[in-house]
Amino acid sequence: MMNWNDNGMHGWGYGLMGISMLLFWALAILAVVLLARYLGGQGRQTLTAQPVQRTPGQILAERFAHGDIDDEEYRRRTNVLRSNIDS
Repeated sequence: MMNWNDNGMHGWGYGLMGISMLLFWALAILAVVLLARYLGGQGRQTLTAQPVQRTPGQILAERFAHGDIDDEEYRRRTNVLRSNIDS
């Protein structure tokens, strides 16, 4: 008579099935991540070696915005810059 409760998997079979399932999902997730990185990187622009040239007025405005200088100092320095441009 057949043994209906025996599915043919004993001991190592369950362990190998669990390990192979973890390995399968790890590889599937890795493939999705790598594919997303590859497809997402197509639209990126490479950085140029030339630095962006900022004007003295822009640098002064940034320093004022960061709080490095107060409004009195900012006005004084912008007046100096404007007087140098007009000359």
